[in-house]
Amino acid sequence: MGVLNVTPDSFSDGGRFSDIAAAVAHGLSMVQEGAAIIDVGGESTRPGASPVDADDEILRVIPVIERLRAQTDVVISVDTSKPQVILAAVAAGADLINDVRALGEEGALEAAAATQCAVCLMHMKGSPRDMQARPHYDDVVKEVGTFLKERAGVCRAAGITADRIAIDPGFGFGKTQEHNLQLLRHLRQLAIPVEDGAPSATFPIMVGLSRKSTVGQLTGRPAGERVYGSVALAMLAALNGARIVRVHDVGATVDVLKVLTAVMCEREI
Repeated sequence: MGVLNVTPDSFSDGGRFSDIAAAVAHGLSMVQEGAAIIDVGGESTRPGASPVDADDEILRVIPVIERLRAQTDVVISVDTSKPQVILAAVAAGADLINDVRALGEEGALEAAAATQCAVCLMHMKGSPRDMQARPHYDDVVKEVGTFLKERAGVCRAAGITADRIAIDPGFGFGKTQEHNLQLLRHLRQLAIPVEDGAPSATFPIMVGLSRKSTVGQLTGRPAGERVYGSVALAMLAALNGARIVRVHDVGATVDVLKVLTAVMCEREI
């Protein structure tokens, strides 16, 4: 999943792709580099970010989604929590709703269910404005897993079928560096069984670690210089059970995952 932020204030690339033509060109370049999904976001969810109203978010993302849809068959995701944006984005051609609030906002669950689109449910402790204010867990892996299982159940009850649900532990969203590392080490424990599916069926896990502060803390590098650390974490996530990796540096990540797949072809990664 290639990250396409059409925001002025995202932590890594804020403002670079706020122009529609530049955003579309970048999205298409990520497709050429091997992205299977392009994730279009119109509201920054970095720590301390201010909220954006639905009308402004729609003005940012809809023209980009429409133009991408006209030029590529790749899966298009919309990174939003608002029901109005969900409905507008799907009407414009989006295939997946990637929600950091796990469809918890008023009306979001109903909107997502009505679209028949796929959804990705993420765990976040608090809100972007306050989530990094000393987050605490007694058992981060257990608590995140319990939340995601509950939200998947709510979605199933609302009519969203199991094959349209993915989950995301929410690295960096109300987690310290140690919380993030614990989640990555024990990622397979978050493989939630699909209760009425095949014995081995679980909801796919998506991981977003690209360029985040954990990479900076581990390497000492600013956001724009975290390619190697981010790619290493994407590889580790794949080895630990992730099925989708959300990244800024698509080409580098695709190359590493191709090599990893070739080496590990005799076992599941």
